[in-house]
Amino acid sequence: MGDDIPLGVLAGLLAFLLVCSAFFSGTETALMTLNRYRLRHKARSGHRGAKITESLLERPDRLIGLILLCNNLVNVLAVQIVTIIALRLGSPFWFAASGFIFTIVLLIFAEVTPKTLAALQPERIAMPAAFIYYPLSRLLLPFVWLLTIFANGLLRLLGVNVEDGDGDHLTVEELRTLVNEAGALLPRRRHKMLVGILELQDITVDDIMVPHNEIVGIDLNDDWTDILATIRNSAYTRLPVFRDSIDDVIGLLHLKRLVQSAGLEQLDRDTLMTLVEDAYYVPEGTPLNKQLVQFQRARQRTAFIVDEYGDIQGIVTLEDILEEIVGEFTSEPAPTHADVRQDGKTGYVVKGSANIRALNRMMNWHLPTDGPKTLSGLIVETLEAIPENGTGLMLNDYPVEILETSESVVQSARIKTPQPHA
Repeated sequence: MGDDIPLGVLAGLLAFLLVCSAFFSGTETALMTLNRYRLRHKARSGHRGAKITESLLERPDRLIGLILLCNNLVNVLAVQIVTIIALRLGSPFWFAASGFIFTIVLLIFAEVTPKTLAALQPERIAMPAAFIYYPLSRLLLPFVWLLTIFANGLLRLLGVNVEDGDGDHLTVEELRTLVNEAGALLPRRRHKMLVGILELQDITVDDIMVPHNEIVGIDLNDDWTDILATIRNSAYTRLPVFRDSIDDVIGLLHLKRLVQSAGLEQLDRDTLMTLVEDAYYVPEGTPLNKQLVQFQRARQRTAFIVDEYGDIQGIVTLEDILEEIVGEFTSEPAPTHADVRQDGKTGYVVKGSANIRALNRMMNWHLPTDGPKTLSGLIVETLEAIPENGTGLMLNDYPVEILETSESVVQSARIKTPQPHA
């Protein structure tokens, strides 16, 4: 039968089969390496090619069976044509070398080259190919179904359940990596917001709270003039109300309710007590993502953080959590912040009570946050002692000089930003 076909026709048919083999090999790689999330987005947007591709990938075992069935049929036919051509040439050398030569040609033109191209540009290859595979899958469904049955049965004998795949679900860490990798494609502010949302589960209320000794509020045992001055000078919309110390907290005074009632002119102690709302408590160590949900459920904006003995450790607000996502709400530049003032071109004088996470966010620094919450605590932990004035140390490549200390804490320190390496 092969003697009746001209060599030119056989060569043309062989070239066509090589193109088909390259198509099946390349599209297999393209379909399997396709970005499933981008594909899903395009499919939801109405892209016809993406919809067909997504439907094919719903059963990857059948798709792989279809591609390999077609590819192997094409390769077997190509081998037979090479054999016929070698026999027609009648030379023992060509007959002996035909298998080796064809293997090299097949590897270069029908395997390595198309698969490399498909790996580099999977979307441009996979979606047009889906228009060919869809009718082929219908036409060859019985054969593909049989192949899939045998292959899946063999996998089950080996202890593999084909329906136990993890699918396309991402863990939080994987999603964080995805967001970081897409950083160049997103506006910087939006990228920081997404990273901030993903990091909420790694940050607790202890990391961002106003500590016990820095809580500003209304002491009912103070003179009435002092109480009015505290209300007038407050930078906050909610003030804790307590007796003697914050450990004996009574509740919160919402200044908006004060304005709606009668204002400061007619305010007295009895009226003040009627405006105080009950205190809302949360346990220390609560992750911010959970606390954000709890604020929403309880319809609260301010919470007192308590330890296992019920002692108040600090206070946290909804705004504090939101600042972890969107950054500082204040429009003031960082060096004029209450805890920081600029001292020279690269130096800043920082209060020891400053929260490290707030400093890092505000100043774009990278001080360690896996230990103490305040700068004073970090310095004392690093030195393992209360330092003297003038003591110097390094915190993550940041030169620090102690300016003022007391018996138990660092009051202030000078921090210089690291100089870029030459």
